[in-house]
Amino acid sequence: MPSKEKLAKKNAYFAKLVDLCVNTPNALLVSVDNISSKQMQDIRMELRGKAVVLMGKNTMIRKALANGHTEHPEAGLDKLRAIIQGNLGFIFATNCTTDDIREVLGKYKRESAAKAGQNSIVDWFIPSGPTGMDPSQTSFFQALNIGTKIVKGQIELVSDFKILAVGERVTASGAVLLNKLGIRPFEYKMEVKYVFQDAAVFSAAVLDMSEEMLIQKFLAGIANMAAFSREVGIPTEAGLPHAFGNAFRNVAALVADIDFTFKEVEDVKKFLEDPDAYAAANPVAAAAPAAGGGEAKKEEKKAVVEEEEEEDMEFDLFG
Repeated sequence: MPSKEKLAKKNAYFAKLVDLCVNTPNALLVSVDNISSKQMQDIRMELRGKAVVLMGKNTMIRKALANGHTEHPEAGLDKLRAIIQGNLGFIFATNCTTDDIREVLGKYKRESAAKAGQNSIVDWFIPSGPTGMDPSQTSFFQALNIGTKIVKGQIELVSDFKILAVGERVTASGAVLLNKLGIRPFEYKMEVKYVFQDAAVFSAAVLDMSEEMLIQKFLAGIANMAAFSREVGIPTEAGLPHAFGNAFRNVAALVADIDFTFKEVEDVKKFLEDPDAYAAANPVAAAAPAAGGGEAKKEEKKAVVEEEEEEDMEFDLFG
């Protein structure tokens, strides 16, 4: 059984987490893998008065969210509980926006050397050229099958070599070689994984969407809705312009050959009755077909001349 002090701390933590989720439903869920205590301290100090950084064990977080969901079923705490996995923490925006929090998180990065056995998070190439290492250390390159040559008393790489790949384990020889070259390929910072806003949880990729992208997706959705409504025959506001356009074309086709007209179709009937008027009203549109016809006539004349020449050449040398 936990002591009274531990139990009181747990209850206080549960109450704080549920209160923030219910009353401040605007938070970022961040991954804190490989984050140092100094980074965490700097971020807390930078966000003091603007946001609340709350970390905890996953078991305690799930328990608190489960309890809070029974009391506040409309707050979306069950959705939060479903994604709690790994080293995740909360940053609640109390007096700032989520963009301000992301800007602060981007400031505090930590470079790290590659260690044998860990999974690489980047693709890394060692560039060709001088390495600054003396010829006695060629064994490190030979262990990794890297082509080298000795120039002016130092080792040079013949070509670029990919020593790290995303998701692959760092080999012992690769880690030693990178340390020898003074390369620190990894960079760690708090990564935003999810966004919790207004009882909904969505991926952090939504934060990178611009207004142009949103407008484009909205217009694409309107176009799809208009096409679907026209196909199934159900009138919608998005499909009304297309419906009226098709209806007008049908009416114009019906009254084109009869002695009946109305204001909107008068111009159409004038163009159908007198094509020359259409050509005069649209000189650019009429010029293109005319030019094409001229070229066709030239080609036809040329073909006729060639046929006549071929007929003239038909004679028998021994006749």
